[in-house]
Amino acid sequence: MPVFTPPATPTLDHVDIAALEQTVLPDGGPFPPSYVEFVRAAGWGRLFGLWLVYPPVVAGYADGWPGRTTRLTERFHESYADGRTEGYDWMVEPDGDWPLAERLQVFAWSENGDALLWELGSRDAHGELVIWESRGLNSLHRLGLGLHAALAALRDRAGALADGRPELEPLPGARIAE
Repeated sequence: MPVFTPPATPTLDHVDIAALEQTVLPDGGPFPPSYVEFVRAAGWGRLFGLWLVYPPVVAGYADGWPGRTTRLTERFHESYADGRTEGYDWMVEPDGDWPLAERLQVFAWSENGDALLWELGSRDAHGELVIWESRGLNSLHRLGLGLHAALAALRDRAGALADGRPELEPLPGARIAE
C-alpha cells in the first residue's frame, strides 16, 4: 500500500535528478532509497497539508537540498546546543538524547516549525536511515526506519488538516532572486 498518492503531474522541472542519485550525505552514504523514490514520484509539494520534503534542486532555485536543509540543520543544532547548555533535558524527550541530536540532519520542515530529520549513521542493510521528528524544536520523536514509516505516522496525525485536500499538493519551484 502506498504511503501517499503521488500527484498526476509532480513538479520536477527544478529537481536535480543527477544530485538525487549522486549526493553523498555526511555519514558517507547516498540519499536513502525511500527518499529517492519519494522525490521521483512527488517532486516538490506540500504533503498532508503541512510538510515540505526538500528535494535536491538545480542552481538558481530555493527550497531545496542542500541550501534550505543546511540552514535548517544549523538552526536545529544551534537550538539543541543552547538547550543542552541550559540543561533543558526535556528537549530530547520522549525518545532521544543529546548525542543523538548532534547526529540529526533536517530533510523536511512543516509549515508550523517542526522538522523531520535523518539519524546519520543509522543505516540498515538497505541504506535506509531512522527518521525523527522534532516538534517545535523542543522534542525528539522516533518515527521509524525510512520515509515510508515516517510518512505513515504523519498521515495518521494529519487528520482534519488534510481533509478535503490532496495528500500532496504540487508547488511551483521558487527561483532565487538575483
